[in-house]
Amino acid sequence: MKKHHWGAVAAILLLLAAVAFVLYRWRTSGFDIHQFAESLRNVDWAWMTGALALILLTYVGRSLRWEVMLRPLTKPDFLGVLRATCIGFTAVVLFGRAGEPVRPYLIARNQKVSFPSQMAAWVVERILDLLMVLLIFGLALTQVSRSAVSHGPHVQHILQAGGTLAGLAGAICLALLIALRQFKGNVQTRLLESLAFLPAPLLKRFEVFFAAFGEGMQSTRSSSFTLLLVLYSAIEWMIIIGCDVCIFHAFPATAHLGLTDVVIVLGFVSFGSVLQIPGVGGGMQIVTVLVLTEFYGISLEAASSVALTLWLVSFVVIVPVGLILAFHEGIKWRNLRHIDTGTST
Repeated sequence: MKKHHWGAVAAILLLLAAVAFVLYRWRTSGFDIHQFAESLRNVDWAWMTGALALILLTYVGRSLRWEVMLRPLTKPDFLGVLRATCIGFTAVVLFGRAGEPVRPYLIARNQKVSFPSQMAAWVVERILDLLMVLLIFGLALTQVSRSAVSHGPHVQHILQAGGTLAGLAGAICLALLIALRQFKGNVQTRLLESLAFLPAPLLKRFEVFFAAFGEGMQSTRSSSFTLLLVLYSAIEWMIIIGCDVCIFHAFPATAHLGLTDVVIVLGFVSFGSVLQIPGVGGGMQIVTVLVLTEFYGISLEAASSVALTLWLVSFVVIVPVGLILAFHEGIKWRNLRHIDTGTST
């Protein structure tokens, strides 16, 4: 079995183990649905309104960052990028991770650039987001002794070591981003030479794809553009942290958690959200419940209400906006399941 298959199987097994653990906790603790409902009723809507405003602002931030990646190729239409961003994230909620190509596809179509170039932009975005998560999460874990984590010193040492590893992984992501700046010329030539055994028509398609992909990496070859991308990414994640702070303060059970605690939870949740079940999320909610109950001693009912709210705010809030925009642009969702990944515009 290929390595990436092993990785996918391991991630699924971890998620299933987490689900089994949470279900076990629900059964053994006698999950109280009334306490769960009471936790939702006690939400402070002033804080929740702030969270909703901030999460909507993140889509503007993502669009501004993507616009920077479009500048070497065309004069970008910001509103077009924003519409595609909202529709694209709606597709992720509806289709799971299979909906990820929708956003680069719509941006490529609206901005009249090639689809592979926008997949390259998507790769850059993923690297930038992973870089920010690892750096912020790693820094928070190294400060775990100042947090409200309720476990003993051994667990804190393990988390601190994990923070160091996360920081190193963030440095690797930064190195990868720098390496991608060189995806042109000799690199493309060597890749094509390694594929010389393929039939001529297929080799030609790879040549066209690599050329278009290289176009999408142009923004990373400019130092000023790269710095702007990193700056936008840092601001984006500060807004996300602010949103999570608002959500945690909106619930009495988590209102006492400080900034370090919020970032620790956010770090775990960010990795859990990689596994998305269409329409219902998945990993994000399970990880939130596990971290809040096991690390912070919060009741299962309160943790479940926070996890549900985090998922609704982080992902589902954009769905009505995306559906309205898709309807306005005449987009048929069934067509988005079968995106043409060719290089034509």
